[in-house]
Amino acid sequence: MARILVADDEEGVRSFLAEALEYEGHSVTTAADGEEAARLMARQGVDLLLTDLRMPGMDGLTLLRKVREEQPDVEVVVLTAVGTVESAVAAMKAGAFDFLLKPVGSPAELRLTVARALERRALLNWKTEARQSAGEVELSWGAPAMHPVVEALRKVSPTQATVLLVGESGTGKEVTARALHQWSERADGPFVAVNCAALTETLLESELFGHEKGAFTGAVAQRRGRIELAQGGTFFLDEVGELKAELQAKLLRVLQERRFERVGGTRTLEADVRWVAATNRDLKAMMARGEFREDLYHRLAVFPIRLPSLRERREDLRPLSELLLRRIGDELGRPGLRVSPEAVARLEAFTWPGNVRELRNALERAAILADGPVVEPRHLWLDPTGAAGPVVDAPVSEGGRLPSLTLEELERRAIEQAIADEAGNRKRAAQRLGIGLRTLYDKLRRYESP
Repeated sequence: MARILVADDEEGVRSFLAEALEYEGHSVTTAADGEEAARLMARQGVDLLLTDLRMPGMDGLTLLRKVREEQPDVEVVVLTAVGTVESAVAAMKAGAFDFLLKPVGSPAELRLTVARALERRALLNWKTEARQSAGEVELSWGAPAMHPVVEALRKVSPTQATVLLVGESGTGKEVTARALHQWSERADGPFVAVNCAALTETLLESELFGHEKGAFTGAVAQRRGRIELAQGGTFFLDEVGELKAELQAKLLRVLQERRFERVGGTRTLEADVRWVAATNRDLKAMMARGEFREDLYHRLAVFPIRLPSLRERREDLRPLSELLLRRIGDELGRPGLRVSPEAVARLEAFTWPGNVRELRNALERAAILADGPVVEPRHLWLDPTGAAGPVVDAPVSEGGRLPSLTLEELERRAIEQAIADEAGNRKRAAQRLGIGLRTLYDKLRRYESP
């Protein structure tokens, strides 16, 4: 996640903003005024600055101009009171991405604005990132089940056909969509993804199509939607089966006419994007129940591709594990990590209900537990019922015996270690452990941890 600096002279506001953003997994630093913020930014890199406009000493506008001059790649969101919207407009003219009115309406509003600012930063750097990741697109390591997938992608990529990716959660649908983008004639354009399950219906419509100033309460400025940001590139609709009926109808119109309007607007805009959608749900069964439009399904499923589960491509487990462990080792600063033959045998015997995502989580936990460069079977926490989890098959001592601790204590220690390894970032700690962030917070409250 992102590194964010919050600058505000009110301690309560700083605490609220920091807590809301840390809950999303961001690493947040705070400053009580502009001078302190400038010093912190000179010492450490940040991705986003969230600053109040009115602060003693160096105010937010001065800080913004300094950031624009010295660190132009940092996105800036300004905070302003209701009576000083003119100042916020001046800040946007000076290079701020957006502004929020104080007091901030809700954590959701804050997180959405921050997410959009970070997305814009990513889009500005997409060409470099695309070139770096182009060589990393690995879809097949030899399993027969993957051969038709790769062949189909190679054939459809040069066309403009809409592609529907179907498969279980964790099978790599977004990785596949990115590969399709890289192999297409739109590879020099942006790749923009939207998770339809991550936003409410109201927010999703604004995210997709954008909105005009005054379109609804809080729409104080025009905002481009993600379809507009994807112009000339590929637009990836993840979890498309989660769309509600009204949005299904609006999306159908865009797919049919290749045109749309911003929320509250009348000007028709072109939708010059390559459409790729993905779902882990049975859309045909949803159609039979009246939950998904048949006409929309046929628009999306022009070229459907089913991604096999990891259970269907066990030949890939060894090379996949080696590739993932190399990347994990680089991230942990421990290059050269490898899997022992005994550990590989155990990986191949597991059912992997969470597919590649679950495999990566298991390997990352194992890498953290391993003292040396080799991951052994004792480092793999795999639940024989099918789900990976830290309370089963806990690591053993060097003598091969379980430590004389309760399962609850083992779990608590694993959580504390993961948080420490992630420098206090709880979202990344939850990802290491293979649990949800809310589950992690529930466990911390139960253990009365800070």
